Amino acid sequence: MPLYQELPDGIDTVDVIIAGGGTAGSIVAARLSDADPDLSVLLIERGANTEGDPTISHPALHIMHIMPNSTRVQFVKANKSTALADRELVLPFASVLGGGSAVNMLMYSRAQRSDLDSWKTPGWSAQDLLGPMRKDAFINAITQVGWGEVEDLNDLNTINGAQRALSYISPDGKRQDAATCYLHPRLRDGQHPNLHVLVESKVVKVLFDGRRASGILYQSNQGSTLRTVQARKMVVLSGGAIGTPLILERSGVGDPAILKQAGVGVVADIPGVGVGYEDHLNTVVSYKSSLEQSETLDGLANKNFDIPAMITNNDKTLGWNALDVTCKVRPNDADVAVLGSEFQKTWNAEFKNEPNRPMLMMTLIAANANDPFSVPVGQYFSTSSFVVHPFSRGHVHITGPELDDPIDFDTGYFSDENDIDLKTCRWAYKKQREIARRMDVYRGEVALFHPPFAPESKAACVDVHGPLPGDVADIEYTAEDDVVIDQWLRENVSTTWHSMGTCKMLPLEKKGVVDASLGVHGMAGLKVADLSIAPRNVSAHTNNMALTIGEKAAEIFIEELGLGK
Repeated sequence: MPLYQELPDGIDTVDVIIAGGGTAGSIVAARLSDADPDLSVLLIERGANTEGDPTISHPALHIMHIMPNSTRVQFVKANKSTALADRELVLPFASVLGGGSAVNMLMYSRAQRSDLDSWKTPGWSAQDLLGPMRKDAFINAITQVGWGEVEDLNDLNTINGAQRALSYISPDGKRQDAATCYLHPRLRDGQHPNLHVLVESKVVKVLFDGRRASGILYQSNQGSTLRTVQARKMVVLSGGAIGTPLILERSGVGDPAILKQAGVGVVADIPGVGVGYEDHLNTVVSYKSSLEQSETLDGLANKNFDIPAMITNNDKTLGWNALDVTCKVRPNDADVAVLGSEFQKTWNAEFKNEPNRPMLMMTLIAANANDPFSVPVGQYFSTSSFVVHPFSRGHVHITGPELDDPIDFDTGYFSDENDIDLKTCRWAYKKQREIARRMDVYRGEVALFHPPFAPESKAACVDVHGPLPGDVADIEYTAEDDVVIDQWLRENVSTTWHSMGTCKMLPLEKKGVVDASLGVHGMAGLKVADLSIAPRNVSAHTNNMALTIGEKAAEIFIEELGLGK
């Protein structure tokens, strides 16, 4: 079936509605349409269909999607935070068919075994999820062209090491997103007349018949008319860590106090909706380098690259995301001791006896990954360091019943007791800098993107004209330097686009929203399938986790619906 920008009049009742055409939602729609040709499936996505868009298909152009004028993401402003030097962070969230998999930086990594086992949910252990992980359409495609999946950092156990980064890029240099791999082939093959995809439309709320989800109310991006579609069997919310809790609350499912304040009647008292927002806290620093023009993606911003000509010629550089190395690491005993007694207590409770549980992931980026327009034309490299098990928590809630009402969004960054996240980021800054200083291509720091150390400090940024000696000593930081680092972190820490946890798969009394079968507590026919269901964070770039949730959710729904037998 074709994609619709406006749903034909004849489609007013289907078997299953999926609200959100992101990574997980695309997979659920595809798998359900495979399971039974008589099962009608409607997927509704607020963003556009971007098939054929070169900024989507060419990996190198992923930076276009975080530019202020991007139409492929929705920019969401968070509340002002004193912990972040009174900043109001603006976070980008995918608003396109295929979701984050269509606009992210294409990194492939899996969670650790200890991450998934810590969820303590039947059917969702690491062993249970290996099967859904291996259904990943990109990994399957890799094996079909003669390459294998290697045992490496993605074996669910290994840490304290680096590997050449794996990515969702095909052998011919094209992005492999959820829409490309799961939806478009089925929409074109003539074998899935039961699959309907509506783009550029926003789901306002879920409709109920008593305690059963009976359909949805939606609105086209091009108009103000509200339209209803009924669901005979199931409504699946897949709007992500921001979108899903907002749909639930507009539908009357959530904390009664929040619903009352927003002017929404209570359908179900589920206080966990929208609470416990998590993200991987990220800092990016940049360095000067001796790299050649062809060895970084800086030319995309400094106009050394002729992008239209590169697209016309299918230049191989466009098939590169510039993220070449990744690692999962944790501090040693000496590092922990330096970070103080409260950090030591947290380490002992959460990490010491989990030797395969990292605290940090780092990625090497072959470009200036900060503001490229504020430095001279040149060739740079950067490191992205993000805390994978933050203790900070935020929230997201509605303030009114309408789609255009402001939202109450608090990232929670650096809000944790005893500043454990801040201290982890401080340790991360120092560690990544020592790694950078030992790279042959290092030629000094880009001072604008580092803490403003005093000129007399041993930590002050420098320029060098060649590699540092192999036995270079670590930088010595003073207490005053640490104060400078901490303030810089508050002024610069940001998102890794890894939001999760706002509709947790936990018991109701533990602020849970869904059960192990992804059903909303106390409701019939209402499911959630996206990263919002994660009870605890994962040590990975989260696209693989979203894919895994989509595959696992499809298995659960197919069994519940009695399909595929």
